[in-house]
This record gives sequence, C-alpha cells and structure tokens, in this order.
Amino acid sequence: MMKYQNIREEELKNKVAQDYFWLYDCTKIIGNVDFCVAKHQSQLEMYEQESLLWAEAKKGASDIYKSIVQLVLTIGKARTFDKFLPPSFLGAFDGEKIAFLPYNDIQEFFYINDFNWNVTPSNYETKEFKRLLEKVKTTIDQKALLFFYEEDNKELQIFIKENFVVGKFGLTKTRIDKNNFLVIYNKWLESVKPTIAANWEVAKKHGIIDGDFYLADLLSAENETLKDKLYVLLKKEYYEFDRKINEMGFFNSNKTGFNDKQVAHTQFWNKYERPPKEEYWDYIVERRDLLVPQDVRERKGSFFTPQIWVELSQKYLTEVLGQDWQDEYYVWDCAAGTGNLLNGLTNKYHIFASTLDRQDVDVMHDRIKNGANLLEDHVFQFDFLNDDFSKLPKPLQNIINDPEKRKKLVIYINPPYVEAGSHKTAKKTGSPKAGVAKDNKTRELYREKINGGSNEIFALFMARIYDKISGAKLAQFSKLKFIQGTNFTKFRTFFLAKFLKGFIVRANTFDNVVGHFPIGFTIWDTAEREKIDKIVCDIIENEGVKSGEKSFYGNLPQNINRWIKDFDDKTKTGIGYMGNPSPDFQQNNQLFLSIEKGVWHINFWNFTQENIFQGCVYFAVRHCMAATWLNDRDQFLYPNEGWEKDTEFQNNCLAFMLFHGQNRISSEKGTNHWIPFTEQEVNARTKFESNFMTQFIKGKLKPNGNGSLLNPEKIRAAPLIFSPEAQAVFEAGRELWKYYHAQPNCNVNASLYDIREHFQGRNAKGKMNNKSEDEIYSNLISKLRESLKILASSIEPKIYKYGFLRK
Repeated sequence: MMKYQNIREEELKNKVAQDYFWLYDCTKIIGNVDFCVAKHQSQLEMYEQESLLWAEAKKGASDIYKSIVQLVLTIGKARTFDKFLPPSFLGAFDGEKIAFLPYNDIQEFFYINDFNWNVTPSNYETKEFKRLLEKVKTTIDQKALLFFYEEDNKELQIFIKENFVVGKFGLTKTRIDKNNFLVIYNKWLESVKPTIAANWEVAKKHGIIDGDFYLADLLSAENETLKDKLYVLLKKEYYEFDRKINEMGFFNSNKTGFNDKQVAHTQFWNKYERPPKEEYWDYIVERRDLLVPQDVRERKGSFFTPQIWVELSQKYLTEVLGQDWQDEYYVWDCAAGTGNLLNGLTNKYHIFASTLDRQDVDVMHDRIKNGANLLEDHVFQFDFLNDDFSKLPKPLQNIINDPEKRKKLVIYINPPYVEAGSHKTAKKTGSPKAGVAKDNKTRELYREKINGGSNEIFALFMARIYDKISGAKLAQFSKLKFIQGTNFTKFRTFFLAKFLKGFIVRANTFDNVVGHFPIGFTIWDTAEREKIDKIVCDIIENEGVKSGEKSFYGNLPQNINRWIKDFDDKTKTGIGYMGNPSPDFQQNNQLFLSIEKGVWHINFWNFTQENIFQGCVYFAVRHCMAATWLNDRDQFLYPNEGWEKDTEFQNNCLAFMLFHGQNRISSEKGTNHWIPFTEQEVNARTKFESNFMTQFIKGKLKPNGNGSLLNPEKIRAAPLIFSPEAQAVFEAGRELWKYYHAQPNCNVNASLYDIREHFQGRNAKGKMNNKSEDEIYSNLISKLRESLKILASSIEPKIYKYGFLRK
C-alpha cells in the first residue's frame, strides 16, 4: 500500500525525514547523493560529522535493486567515499518502502578492476549499469533489509532507533519472543509463504499447514532447524517434511524449496534474530495451535486450554476421584492437540494422548524430549471420530476392553466446539454448513440417536465415549447447550450419565474462541444411568475465583416461541411485525418490532389490536435483561398463567416495548400506529395519520364502520394504568418527542426510530450512528434510556415468577 502518493521527490524526502528520521540531521549534502542521515552536532566539531545513511530516493513505486545500483554508480563515479566518511548504511526508498544495505557489504564493488565509472548513473540501459546490477544483485538478495511503511511501520522505527548509532558495529535485529512470534508469523505469511514451492490449497487437504514451515524457519540457526522432532525441518535451501520409516526401515520424506531462489526468505529473516532465546522454544512449539488456520482449528479442535483452567480442572478431578486418583485411574486425552491439557499430571505410565494431526504428535514427542511428563509410546495419531479402536496401542485397548478397568479410565478432553450448521451460515447461503461434522463415521452412526446433537463435534465425542467406552469417567470442557439446548432434546434421552461436579468460565478466556457464553468443565460417570435433570456448576471468574453457582436444566418445559405462536393471527390486518428468533439470550439481537416483514426469521409474528399484550410481554421478557456470558444460553420458556391477571405487568411491558431501541417502527415504511402521545402533548404541527396507540391506552377504541384493526370484544374498555416506573418512561419520552417536533421540517408521524435517525444520522455504510452532536437530544435520549432501565428492573422479578425463565 502506497503511503506517500502523488508527491514529488523533494517532498517525499522531506516527509520520510520528518516521519522516520526526526531525531537526526537530514540537511547534510553529500556530493550527488539524494538523501543523507547523520547525527546532530550541537556545535562545530573538530572532526567530520559522521553519516549514518546515504540513500537514493524515487517518487511513486520503484525497483529497489536499480535504485541501489544507481546510488552505487553515483558514489563510485564521484568517489564520494574518498571525500567523506562512508555511512553505516546505503539505502533506497520510494513512496511505499525503504531498503537498507550495510555499507561494508557493498564497499568491495567500488574497487572493481576494469570498470568504467564515467557513465550516467540514472541511465539503466548502459552496459555498465547492467553489469553492476548483475554483480550487486546477489548481495542485495542476501543482505538487504526491506521495510514497507504501512505494514512494517513499528519495526522500521525500532530498526532505525537501534541501528542508527554513531560508531555502532553490526546489526541489531528484532528479537523474537513468546509475545511477538505470532505477529511475525502474520508478516511471514505475506512475505515468505508465497515464495515456497507449494500448492497450499492441496497441501491443506492433506493436513499440511504453513505454520509448520514457519516453526521450521523460526527455530533455526543459519537456515538449519534446531529441533529434529518437528514435522517440518529447514535444510539450508529447502524444507524436509512428512518423514516416515518405510517397510525396509529407512526414512522417507518429502522436500520442497523456493520459487524465487530463496530471496524473500533471506530478506525477511535479515530483520529478525533467529532463533529466539531457548527459554521460549518449548512455549512456541506448544502454542503451535495459534499457527493453525481458523477453519482447520475449529474442525480438528486445535484449541489451547489456558493453564489456569487446566490446573483448576485437575483440582476438581482430585476432589471427585480422591487424592491418589492419578495412580488409581488411567487418563486418555483423545483430542490432545499439543497436549497442554495434560500438563501437571504426574504418572506418565497412566497417561495416553492422541490427536488427529501427525504434526501435533511430533510436537508432543519434541516436548517429551524436553521434559514433558509423557511416554512416546503413549502419544499417537488417532482420528477419534473415524478410526477403529483396534488402531489404539495395546495397553489402551486392554483397558477399554475390560469392563472393570474401564471404570478406572478418565476421558479427559477439550474437544472442538464448532457447529456443522449455524444461523450465520444459513443466512448467507440459505442452508446450514455441511462440512464440519458431516464427514465422519461417528455422525452417521449416531445421527438418528442424538438428532440435532450430531451437528456438534463435541457431542459426537460424547456419544462415542458414552456408547463405546461405557463405564468410564468423562471429564470435558464444552459448551453447555447439550444440557438445555432445544436441539439436544433427543441427545439427552441418549446420554444418561451421573453428573459429579463442574465449573463454568467465560468462553473468551480461551484463545480464538469468540462470543460471550460459558464454557463448562463437567465430570460425568457413564457407569451410572441418570437422565440430566438439573446440574449446578461453580461460577469461576477470570482470576480463578469462585463467585457463585449457576444451574442448568435438562427437563425444561416448552419454549416461549411455542407459547407466543398460539396468539399469532395472520388472518387479520396487522399494525406491525415482530420476529421470533431462537428462544435464548444469544438470539435477542434478532428480535425487533417493525412495520415490514423481514427475511431474517422463519416466522414474523403479526401484531393486531387483539394480541398486543401477548406481543409486548414476549418482547419485554426477552429484552429487559441484558445478555451476559452467564445467561447467554438460557432458554425463555412457556409461562404459567399468572401473567394473565397481572395487568400492571402487561402495561409495563407495553411501555417498555414502545420506547425500547429495538422498536424499529418507521413511518417511512407505512402508517405508524405506535405513536404513544397525542398531537397536543407534543405540540405537533398537524394531525397524526393514526392515533391508534393513544386510543388503545385510553381504552377508547370503537368500531369505525369498516372493520379494519378493530375488534372491541377483545380489547380493554378501561384506560391502562401504569406504574410509577412506566410513567417516568412516558414523561421522558414526551420531552424527546416535543423537542423533535420543535425542529424545522420534522416528520409529524415520526416514530422513536425516526427521531433517533434524525438526530444521530447514519455512517457511510448506512448504519445508524451511536451518538449525536445535538447535546439537548443526547441528554433527552439518555434520560429516556435510564428510566427504561429502571422499568426493566421492575419487570425482571416477574419474569421468573411467571416461569418465563428459571434461575
């Protein structure tokens, strides 16, 4: 990306000097050299001011090779180095990049015998220019340090700070540690990966990922990988990978090199100090999961379990199984990744670890070599959802095949959390994603038995463990949807096990897991058949401190959508529509009120005057409590009948819906029947198209002769009485409406949504801005929102009282 566009060369030099060399003197004129950087001198010194950089400058984008050759010709022709002390670096820059070359790596070319220096340096067609280019090119390839202003801005500034020092000898390169190795990997992807001779799409299908090539580069010295247990090794000018012992007992391997003679690779690593300090090696290898592409990581479960939760889970296992459990039980992590879940376990003779990827097996073997408490023969490649148990090591087979020994086996896992189908995917493609959980034998075997649960990888692990390793203890990290999710109803009739103990933590404490929902560590005894009724887990905050308990229910009644469906009458003319998304907090952002039907939901519920209270109760119940990581998967339920006689509750829900931000009624889309005030109350300039809502609130609706909207038998004849909290909301809303109607050219039929749009405007993408520059409006909308929060808090207790939610 071009940082300095459409500017002249002189201006470019000034900007580069200002942006990157402001600590130095860039005013010095050195012969015919375009650009010079030197240290500032506080006063006229007896000795010559020493240069740090002589550079060639070109506007726009240029060929760095030719620019450096032009600079060498310029210096050589004038023998500038005889008149001035040579700098630490030669260089070249243009509008997008800058390159540095240590002067001592290029100075030998100034003394080439039988060379005509009396040519025009800027003429790239002379034989002298071409001859020098040919000679210098290899040195530039091997020694140049290239930085792009946009992509490498921070590294460029650090390089200048650390290397532009008078009298300094040698380069100071960027050191790599556990905090920046991933950032450098992302830069490696752009610079080096494209030059490796590989078809990455084909390689990916065979389980080969670029991250292993980066590890081979990173953990090397003089282009030789230092760890021989890694899946990929750098061997000077090529990579060696997928080493296997053939039937004759010899190693076979694959090799690949570079398609640019290793130029980009050399220039990239010129900027970084390899290898990192040895104290970081094990950490970097163990965190190979961070180098696995997101789609592969989700499919294979390459998620790293934070050490704090590893330690806590083992503490819970100790509490359940006893202090000596590691000597009395066997442990198998059948989704081990790089094996970090097993850190802290002490009896390596009782531990087994398997993983889908050969590369992860190699990583674990390397960790064993460096002290990991595992046995090489107990670490193996195994596809748990496809492979037959006959492929397991004999000691593990013996345990699984013996009913008594199975009772002493703990399946200890953090399996993948990915779904085979999701709303996001369905929205984009019209159908759920078919790839993730579909292509495995376990799904085909249990699809009928667990129904919707077969779309979740972790549930497939659970199903095979429960069915084929019956009697074992299952200790797993997972989402909690298998306990109370609507798609897991059939799964809960299949998976019958006794819950022993568990805790929940925030999902985003796990690397690369997004979303605010709980991940639970739960321990189950599959030898005891119990239907999941209710489990109680400890709530653990990010610091590892218990803050309470959370209940999850497996026997929930029908959900709230089944309830609201009874009142959906699409035969009558509607005054608005409301989507009915999946009945949990996670989906509440899809629940809004509008004049038009949307395309997002399968069902858009039809508001008529007869079902307004049912609709507003549904809306308020789902919106008056904020979604948190704890309640994210809680299900809204079919209520008891108590709400039907509580008119204050119903009226409060109506007030809440009228003034809530998810009320997206807009007069631009049709007649606005939802104005909660009369013309007189807000000083409207003309009459509203509809006074339906104020008539409804006052209990004054009567037949109008044409039958539209009105059915007096099913509406209240008395005025609605609102609680003090609801009255405060109306008062705050009235002040907002009055202020809007005082604006020039206001829309007399404006809704709350229209008013917000008027004052807040929209950005370039068409999304409504979050704030307004109008201070009066900002204060009014803030007061309305605060009063709405108070109203919501008065509604909340009745949500539990009437059974819409369970605590």
